[in-house]
Amino acid sequence: MDIKRLISMANQIGDFYESYPNQSHAQEDIAGHLNRFWALPMRKQIAEYVNVQGGEGLHQKVKTAIKAHLQI
Repeated sequence: MDIKRLISMANQIGDFYESYPNQSHAQEDIAGHLNRFWALPMRKQIAEYVNVQGGEGLHQKVKTAIKAHLQI
């Protein structure tokens, strides 16, 4: 899948959790959503983008969620 599309989708998920008062919990929920609803190849692609290429374009909380909680 196009990485720009994955970035956009991940940021939309992050935007949903923007109002959470506990950002640590929000990061767990962001990754939980990705783990439940994204296919493994999509999760691998976004994780590689964050871990190898730095994750440019992703919101910081989304990058943190991916690094800390994404299951691949």
